Amino acid sequence: MELQGMAPEVAKKFKYWQTRTIIASMIGYALFYFVRKNLSIAMPAMQDDLGITKGDLGLFLTLHGLLYGVSKFANGFVGDRVNARYFMVTGLVLSAACNIWFGFSSAVVMFGVVWMLNGWFQGMGFPPCARLLTHWIPPTQLATKMSVWNTSHSVGAGLVVIVCGYIVSLGWRWCFWFPSIIALVGAVGLWFALRDTPRSVGFPELNSKTGAEEKEDTSAEFKQFVRKNVFGNPAIWVLAIANFFVYIVRYAVLDWGPTLLGEWKGVSIHHAGWMVAAFEISGIIGMLVAGWATDRFFGGRGPRVCVICMALATVFVALFWGISQPPMWLATLLLGAAGFCIYGPQALVGIAAANIATKKAAATAVGFTGLFGYVSTLVSGWGLGLLAQHYGWDIAVGALILIAIMGTLIFMAAWSAKANGYDND
Repeated sequence: MELQGMAPEVAKKFKYWQTRTIIASMIGYALFYFVRKNLSIAMPAMQDDLGITKGDLGLFLTLHGLLYGVSKFANGFVGDRVNARYFMVTGLVLSAACNIWFGFSSAVVMFGVVWMLNGWFQGMGFPPCARLLTHWIPPTQLATKMSVWNTSHSVGAGLVVIVCGYIVSLGWRWCFWFPSIIALVGAVGLWFALRDTPRSVGFPELNSKTGAEEKEDTSAEFKQFVRKNVFGNPAIWVLAIANFFVYIVRYAVLDWGPTLLGEWKGVSIHHAGWMVAAFEISGIIGMLVAGWATDRFFGGRGPRVCVICMALATVFVALFWGISQPPMWLATLLLGAAGFCIYGPQALVGIAAANIATKKAAATAVGFTGLFGYVSTLVSGWGLGLLAQHYGWDIAVGALILIAIMGTLIFMAAWSAKANGYDND
């Protein structure tokens, strides 16, 4: 049922809980990034203190990303069936514990093991949020409100690089201990702020299904629907493959930005933190603009906006690469412009996939495209680290430009895709 079907006093209370759930889950998901994207600031100091190579650091990033992608996909099935409050708090606490452990470690093998474990627990962050949002927000409002919610990861990633950019002067280990303390305090707050579904606090469920409809969800017809509309849908495959290239560009900046800026452009670690944060903050604005433009000018056809955004991101990365010693303001502006453009596709791939697959298979489609995104850490983490180590940042960033061009061309293959698949449902 929609909110307008409720009595006014019930709708008012429901609106309070809806807003509370959205804000709490946004803060909670941002805190997952506090104990995930802190490694990038610590990496230069870890190289100096422990003699760890870029190849080793890149391998940490790759293994973490691969396990995170698998975990996010696998935990999606669990997240649909368990209490979102318990699941999200547990994941955040375990991720914080891995960061504390990482901060006390000194052996390369132990770093790898702990960061892989963190990757798995990080995959417990998004599934409960997906459950919360789809239970508390009516379908007619989901795209708008979820685009706002989606800014949470940019807020988290942006804030943590700023915070760690200052506390790294105390030692690189504090880049893991201090964010962990914040995450643990946040986990306590989540425990008190979140509930599971509307039914758990005495409200009727939105768009509640009948028993027959629930049974149909596990039928052979549903499995056939998924095979045809997700795994057999060319547009979904194009979006998934293109997402691989989007995430390479995005994670190259998030994971290697501080190291790249320091070694290649001579930027201090404090300024590098602010510059990477500018990439994220600009991404928030770009994400919202891309979502608005998709509905306002392109009739909901997200892939078309992705083509434009990816092409512009390529241009700004190329300008950043081509100017050898740009003034600080120009380097920050170019990075921010690249972030503004790349986060449009980052958000729209999932929204477009969900619309094309329809609500019957939206979670599967988003999980599928997301899996391709995190497989990209093979390139953005390990691959880019090895390139920089052996050939320098000029070659590494040049390769990144070619990757962005390939992503643009692949998105073009979905230019004619329908805005949604509901007419085939």
